[in-house]
Amino acid sequence: MRRHLFQGLIRPPLTEPRPSADDPELAALAASLDVAARRRLGRSLSIREVDAGSCNGCELEIHALNNAVYDLERFGLRFVASPRHADVLLVTGPVTLNMREALERTYAATPSPKWVVAVGDCAAGQGLFAESYATAGAVAAVLPVDLHIRGCPPDPTALLKGLLALMEKGGARSGR
Repeated sequence: MRRHLFQGLIRPPLTEPRPSADDPELAALAASLDVAARRRLGRSLSIREVDAGSCNGCELEIHALNNAVYDLERFGLRFVASPRHADVLLVTGPVTLNMREALERTYAATPSPKWVVAVGDCAAGQGLFAESYATAGAVAAVLPVDLHIRGCPPDPTALLKGLLALMEKGGARSGR
């Protein structure tokens, strides 16, 4: 036990370096996402995150968008607690059998226009849980998916780039 304690004091932390607080590329990316959302919707983008059965790696990266480094709120982008206020559903993980109905109800409660973004490799039907007996499959097997953001997990910058691509893509969704 003592050996592990001393090793923990000597070894450097196993985290990646944090992005710079005033990264101009990140600020430009988030600002262009806000402009695209306002052009497309006439207001800022509202996002609802749904965990359909993931390992929570993707959720950690999504939640990082709200931390002091990325701080999406300063660009008008916000996460909402209710699907009734959302424009985009960020769905993570493979859809478990227990979450299928809840995900379908969440989609039905989201007003039009609405978009579904499958975040991570598991949500795209690949990844660790792909062949599990407890899953209904990829998000696309349950809902119409507009965009896949690949990665295990995708970093916050990849999430921003994916949302920007979604807003710049032509044609608004109807209430399928």
